[in-house]
Amino acid sequence: MLDRIHLSIVQEVERQGSLTAAAGVLHVTQSALSHSMKKLEAQLGTDIWQREGRGLRLTQAGQYLLAVANRVLPQLTLAEDRLRQFAQGERGALRIGMECHPCYQWLLKVVSPYLAAWPDVDVDVKQKFQFGGIGALFGYEIDLLVTPDPLYKPGLVFEPVFDYEQVLVVNAGHRLAGEQYVKPRQLADEVLVTYPVSIDRLDIYNMFLMPAGVTPKRHKAIETTDIMLQMVASGRGVAALPLWLVQEYASMIDIVPVRIGKHGIAKQIFLGARESDVGIDYLRAFIEQARQPAASGA
Repeated sequence: MLDRIHLSIVQEVERQGSLTAAAGVLHVTQSALSHSMKKLEAQLGTDIWQREGRGLRLTQAGQYLLAVANRVLPQLTLAEDRLRQFAQGERGALRIGMECHPCYQWLLKVVSPYLAAWPDVDVDVKQKFQFGGIGALFGYEIDLLVTPDPLYKPGLVFEPVFDYEQVLVVNAGHRLAGEQYVKPRQLADEVLVTYPVSIDRLDIYNMFLMPAGVTPKRHKAIETTDIMLQMVASGRGVAALPLWLVQEYASMIDIVPVRIGKHGIAKQIFLGARESDVGIDYLRAFIEQARQPAASGA
């Protein structure tokens, strides 16, 4: 009764905005598309769409069917790709989602030797899943998630791959540059530069400033690491970043790291995957590669 084409039609009509446009994407005639959906509606005994002027609006049943399509179609596509790879003797593809802004440089150090060791595996890095990758894992849009903040859910597995320290980054001439560590109240008069992430996801806020009841003078969001560090180097603010990343840039621009609090902020990077996939040899090999000293010592 309910076939894959029905799910594809509902999904494409929602994406394209009309039956005509959806028919073009699916390479069928509009009349064939309409006939297929009317037949399904008759079999189900409920409407999928309601007419609103020249447009279509999904009914409650249609909304449910769209949710099913968005969940099931990526799984079917992945299954077909994997089966084709098996049939052709290929290893497969590894799609990695980033939920960690500064981790891209670290990831490059892992990918390079991995590609050399696994020439039959294609690697694709999807950064659009920054700070929202759990849904992408469940939706089969990615196979691995790079994150410093794992969210443990049934069906998912997170493995730590390296430890690092979160530090404050300041200009070499800054008043805090010579301190052994910074105290929360010392940031009350500073411009804090961060990635464009909600405050509850920023370690310097939820692990350092907020417990002390301190807020910086101003909070400025910048998306790229290079620009953020250029801002710090020019004396326009301070930032909190992984120590390994700061050490990479310190030889190129005028910045220095300062410990955040007397004991510092210790963090880990995790790789998350679907529990059903952790036995795949090339996926497991990537996790092991990420644990190598060359990667963790970035």
